[in-house]
Formats: sequence, structure tokens, C-alpha cells
Amino acid sequence: MPDQGAIQLAKLEYSGQDYMVAPNPQDGRLTRAVTGTDQDGAAVDLAVVEERPLTIYLNSQEIVTAMTIGDYPEYLALGFLKNQGMLGTDDEVTRVEFDEDLEVVVVRTAIETSHEEKLKKKTRTSGCAVGTVFGDMMEGLEGVSLPKAELRTSWLYKLAHQINRTPSLYLEAGAIHGTVLCQQDRPLVYMEDVGRHNAVDKIAGWMLSEGASADDKILYTTGRLTSEMVIKTAMMGIPVLASRSGFTAWGVEIAREIGLTLIGRMRGQRFVCLSGEERLVRDMDPADAPVEEKKHRRKSAG
Repeated sequence: MPDQGAIQLAKLEYSGQDYMVAPNPQDGRLTRAVTGTDQDGAAVDLAVVEERPLTIYLNSQEIVTAMTIGDYPEYLALGFLKNQGMLGTDDEVTRVEFDEDLEVVVVRTAIETSHEEKLKKKTRTSGCAVGTVFGDMMEGLEGVSLPKAELRTSWLYKLAHQINRTPSLYLEAGAIHGTVLCQQDRPLVYMEDVGRHNAVDKIAGWMLSEGASADDKILYTTGRLTSEMVIKTAMMGIPVLASRSGFTAWGVEIAREIGLTLIGRMRGQRFVCLSGEERLVRDMDPADAPVEEKKHRRKSAG
């Protein structure tokens, strides 16, 4: 597993809530200052998000090169391999090695694995930064049984209010997606990246590294609720996926087939549930939900 001394967990206290991992918009490695001109020809200075290639190896086999902002590479590698079905429950991870100069992460297991057939079958997905899913996208979902967890609307309103007010790279520079692992009304781990699939994989990697349970968790994302997002959430064993953004038809279809609760268009006091209604407990009048000030309203990131 990753060397915990080598992974710096950014901690942020906000409105009395401790995140276990949170965005660090002040990290100078993640953005670059550029100068341009506006509609009137006046000079403007902007912070723009950096993109870096990261090549992931499983033992001696090169798996993929992803474009990422460069934080938490060990979590990204672990989560990517887990969500692609390349790390099974029986696979023992012995080491995760990151070489910053080579921009390479090597995940080593006790027993060598082989995934040549999966590497021959690639499906390019709709994810930003060109997400890639290997093999049959539905492979691994057979037999998935998501827990019958409860989802209170009061939790959704509180989560949206706090997450959208949390300092982040999105608020600093834009052009980025965020994904947050939550438990009831508490946001726990907040990851960002240029592709929403990367942000989700970082969450999956953190969960694998920390041995975190999924039964009582909610996954909140700023991006579209696509088939890829639904599949990744189910592969992680999380029963609820929520977003400020909208849905794709295939994402809804898969969510209904596997019994995942899908909440979208969460804006202000409104949301839409298109799957897993049976988990929903409407314990709060929407009129009593906190209203976000305009400066804190996060636009959908795709």
C-alpha cells in the first residue's frame, strides 16, 4: 500500500467540519499564471489548471497514461486499477511506487497479474480528458448487490451547501471536476481533477488504501451522471451517486438495473431522483433548505 508518510493529506476545517482529504487551491504545482486580454483588449492575469501525464504500471506491465493535475498519484493508480477490475479482492498490493521525475506510478502485487486481453479491448468513454474503460463496460457488475442504505433529503441539502462553499481549485481556476466521498451529511474526502473519472478513481484509491467501507457512503460529483460514473460507483460498492449536473440515458438505465440511487440536478432546493427512490427519506421541507449565495453557486462542470 502507499507509504502514508509520502502522501500528504491536505486537511481543511470549514464551518466546523474536518475533511479527511480536501482540495488545496494554494498548491502552486496545480495551477499556472498566464496573461491574456479580455473583450476590451485589456490585459488580464489568470490562474489555469496544470495537466500532467501519469503512466500507470501494474507490476511490469504498462496499463495506461492518464492526463491529471498531478496530486495523489498513488491513490489515482490504485483506484484506476481497482475500478477497471485489474485489482481483485484477492490481490495483495505490496507496494505503490511513484517516480516524480518519470511521472510513473508502479503498483506491485504479491502475485503477478495478466491483463493482455483487457488491454486489447478499449472503449473510449464520454469522460473529459478522454476516459478509458477496458474490456466490456458491464463486466464486473454481474452479481453486484448494493446495500439498502437510507438517504435523507436533509443530508443532500446540507452536503450540497457545504461542498459548494468549500475552497477548491474549481473556485480558484475552474476547468476542473470534483468528487466527494460523504457519510450521511458529512463530506469526508474531496478530490479534484481535469477528468471526473480521475477524481472518482482517487476516491477509490483512498478507500482501498484506508480500508474504508462503502455501505454507508454517498458519492457526490460535479460532473454528468454518465454510464462510466454509475459503473465506477457500483464497482466501489457505494449505493448513492449525486450531482449538480444532469443524466445520460445509459447512466440511468444501468443505475436502475443494478439498484443504485441516482440523484441529479441538485441546485438550491431542487433535485431529481431517477433511480433508487426506495432509499429516499424526505425528512426536510425543501423550503427550509439553506439557500446558497450567488457567489457560492457552483456551475455544473460538464
